[in-house]
Amino acid sequence: MENTRKETIKIEGKKWTEAIDKALEKNLKNANIPGFRKGHVPKDIFLKKYGKESLYMDAANASLNDAYNELFKKIKDVELVAEPSIDIKDISEKEIVFEFTLTLKPEVKLGKYTGLNVKKDSTKVTKEEINKTIKEMQNRFAENVVKKGAVANGDIAVIDFEGFKDGVAFPGGKGENYSLTIGSNTFIPGFEDQIIGMKKGEEKDIEVTFPKDYQAEELKGKKAIFKVKVNEIKEIKVPELNQDFFDDLGMEGVNSKETLEAEVKKTLEAQKEQNAENKYIDDLLEAAAKNVKVDIPHVMIHEEAHRMVHQYEETLRMQGLTLDQFYEFTHSDEHALMEQMEPEAEKRVKYRLMLEEIAKQEKIDPTKKEVEKQADELAKKYDMEKDEFLKAFGGIEMVKYDMQMREAMELLKK
Repeated sequence: MENTRKETIKIEGKKWTEAIDKALEKNLKNANIPGFRKGHVPKDIFLKKYGKESLYMDAANASLNDAYNELFKKIKDVELVAEPSIDIKDISEKEIVFEFTLTLKPEVKLGKYTGLNVKKDSTKVTKEEINKTIKEMQNRFAENVVKKGAVANGDIAVIDFEGFKDGVAFPGGKGENYSLTIGSNTFIPGFEDQIIGMKKGEEKDIEVTFPKDYQAEELKGKKAIFKVKVNEIKEIKVPELNQDFFDDLGMEGVNSKETLEAEVKKTLEAQKEQNAENKYIDDLLEAAAKNVKVDIPHVMIHEEAHRMVHQYEETLRMQGLTLDQFYEFTHSDEHALMEQMEPEAEKRVKYRLMLEEIAKQEKIDPTKKEVEKQADELAKKYDMEKDEFLKAFGGIEMVKYDMQMREAMELLKK
């Protein structure tokens, strides 16, 4: 089946004459002709000066609604996937001929979509994962405490430093009261190791060699001396698993190591289950889609990519950013972002077309009562009035469509 089709719609006779008359009335209101007040130019004078042809485009715009009505009567059984594009093929005093280019829903040939042998990942939570999560929770409540003695691995050394190459200070090599976590490997290799053992107030020359892939060309592979002074030493104090820590967490029912482990296990299981389910669905869709043959019109991919850009814009807005700021930071533009989105957009469109065809083949057609019940439940779930929910969701037909897609997805699982 062809993905595009052209249809011509002719507006003529009384309808076209009335459209031209309306265009004339509209233009007379704003006509400026010497010797006449604005809005009081006689019709024959206007037509003599500008000609009836000057009215055709306004008349064409006024006729579009009639043209679309005629088109949709003609193609009532055709499923479109994009807004029709429109051209004017002929226009005269007698008629206007519109040519619509229709993008049709493509034919989808399903392959195997059940028994796909796709396995769901394990959601088992290990003791090591529980301990790691608790350790991360403790680290979030850790405090930096002033320490006496010498710098050790894991401590925070507050330092002044200045770097010299061949006895000359180089740009960007100086800092004051810089908090450096020893062992973080944020400085040049070998720098942090030489801080270990220094005491508060101690000064030291540290010799390092810059990596060969260092960003500053003049320092690549070069030796340098850093003059370093330790101003203060802090150690990271991690809280113990005691009542004070449980109180700080503020987790209901958690008042011991055992109850904390149980709560962490439950949370990790829920996260793993959600992640495993999402991956399972993605893997099923990917496996089933490999067996599908469909020629997707590019306009569908373009529109899906446009929706994705809009969704990304909303995500950025929640982070306090705008798309323009994103383009500035990334040195890109809308065209580049759309291109980046298109591969994923094509995949999403293919999955959607596949699920729609499965729903059609399997005769998935929820009754009106079932759809209304689902709408009631969803409105309750989101704590919204039903009318308010339906308006936000896209109407009762969208609820039905969502049910069809979900049931088609369940078939893939089976």
